[in-house]
Amino acid sequence: MYLKDTHKIWLATGEKAVFLEPGMANRHGLIAGATGTGKTVTLKVIAESFSDMGVPVFLGDIKGDLTGMINPGKENKHIRRSIDNMGLDDFGYGYESYPARFFDVYGKKGHPIRTTVTSMGPELLSRLLELTPVQDGVLRIVFRIADDEELLLSDLKDLRAMVQYVGDNAKEYKLTYGNISPQSIGAIQRALLKLEDEGGNIFFGEPELDLSDWIDWDENGRGVMNILECQELFQHPLLYGTFLLWMLSEIYEMFPEAGDLEKPKLAFFFDEAHLLFDDAPKALIETVERMVRLIRSKGVSVWFITQNPSDVPDSVLGQIGNRVQHGLRAYTPADQKALRAAANSFRANPNFDTEEALVALGTGEALVSVLDEKGVPTIVEKANILPPSSSMDAASDADVEAAIKQSPLFGKYEETKDEKSAYEILTEQQEKEAEEEKKAAEKEAKEKEKKEKEKSKKKTSKATKKATSAFNKTVNSAANTIGREVGKKIVRGIFDTFFKG
Repeated sequence: MYLKDTHKIWLATGEKAVFLEPGMANRHGLIAGATGTGKTVTLKVIAESFSDMGVPVFLGDIKGDLTGMINPGKENKHIRRSIDNMGLDDFGYGYESYPARFFDVYGKKGHPIRTTVTSMGPELLSRLLELTPVQDGVLRIVFRIADDEELLLSDLKDLRAMVQYVGDNAKEYKLTYGNISPQSIGAIQRALLKLEDEGGNIFFGEPELDLSDWIDWDENGRGVMNILECQELFQHPLLYGTFLLWMLSEIYEMFPEAGDLEKPKLAFFFDEAHLLFDDAPKALIETVERMVRLIRSKGVSVWFITQNPSDVPDSVLGQIGNRVQHGLRAYTPADQKALRAAANSFRANPNFDTEEALVALGTGEALVSVLDEKGVPTIVEKANILPPSSSMDAASDADVEAAIKQSPLFGKYEETKDEKSAYEILTEQQEKEAEEEKKAAEKEAKEKEKKEKEKSKKKTSKATKKATSAFNKTVNSAANTIGREVGKKIVRGIFDTFFKG
C-alpha cells in the first residue's frame, strides 16, 4: 500500500510496520516461500503500490492468477481481520481495480509480441542457439551480407533463406567475408529449425513490439500493469528464453543511466523465477545476471518470485537488497540446508530464532528485511503482509477479452504484416534465375534443333544432288542407248529401202 504523505510502501505489519523505501526498490527484491504460503499476495501488494506510485509494471503470469488485477477485490473474513488488525481503514484502504494491458506471444490472450530477426541480432541469436565460435562467425557473416545487400531479416523464413543463399554462394563471398563452410551452414539451419519448432516463427515478425508502450499511465497517473500470459509460453523453454533475452536486452538499451532515483522508472516481476534458470540457455542466465548487476543504475526494479531462494543463482542473490521470505518446508537434508541458507541471509532479530520462525510461519506471514534510506538491510521482522486491493481471483476470459479490446494498443499489433523482405526477394531472384535458365535452355534447344534441321537439310540436299547426278547418268546412258538403237533402226531402214529398190 503506497502512502503518498510519507512516500513509502507499507508492505507488512508485525510488532511494527515494515515500509519499503521507493528509492531503494531498484536494489531489487526476492519473494520466496513454499506453495500456498502467500507469495502471490505479496507480489500483488508490491505491484499495486508501484502502480499507485506512478511506476509502470511488467508481470510474467505463469499461473494465470494475476489477471484479477483488472477487478476490485472482494471482502472476506480473512481480509476484514487484516484490515481491522492493521487499521487500514484509517489510511484510505479500499478495493479497486488497476490499469492493465495483456500481452501474449501467441496472440491468444493478449496483444501479440513480436520482434524482427534484425532487431535480435547475430550476437543474441548465436548465444541463444549455443553456436560454436566458428558457427557464430558464419552467422555474423550472414547478417553482414544481408545488411550490405539491403535484405531485411524480419522473420525466421527470412533468416533461413539468407543462410541457405550464403551457403549456396560461399565461393563468391569467401574473399570478401571469409570462409563459409557447409558444415556451419548446416548446423545453423538445424538450430534455427529447433527454434522454429518451439514457436519462433510466431515470435519473429512484424509489427515489432515497441517496448516504450509499456511505459504508460492511466488518467489518474497510476502506472500501467503489463501482464504477459505465460501459461503456454513457459512450456517452451527455448522460446521463453528467446523472448526474455530480447526483452531484457532491449530494456537495458532503452533506459539511460539515471543513478539513484526517488522511485523506479519500471518494475519487473518474474513469477516462478526458477524457470528463468532451470535448463535455461547459458546466454539467458548470463544476461539476467548482468542485467541485475547493471540495470539498477537505470532505475529499473527487478523482483524474483520463487519457492526457495536457492532457485536463484548466488550471483543474482548477491544483488538483491529487499527480501520477503514466506514459510519453508524442511523435510529432507537438502531442504534443511536450504532453510539454514535462507535464515542466514537475514540480519538476525534478537527476539526470535530466524530458522525456527521460517518453518512456523502461517499463510500470509513472512520474514521481511528491506533496505533503509541509507541502503542498509534492516533487522528481519516477522510480519503479516497487507491484503491487496484488487481481486485475488483470476479474471474471466470475457473480462480479459474486454480489457484487450478497450486497450489503446488494440489493433496496433494484432494483424501480422509480411512485408517484402529477404525471403521474398531471394525467392523472386531464384525464380527469375530459374526462368532465365529455362529460357536459355529453351533457346539452346531451339538453336540445336535449328542446327539439326540445317544439317539434315544439307544432308538431304547432298543426297538429292547425288541422286540427281546418278539419275542424269542413267538418263544419259539410256538416252545414248536409245539413240544408238534409233540410229541402228534408221540405218537399217535406209539400207532396206535401198536394197529393195
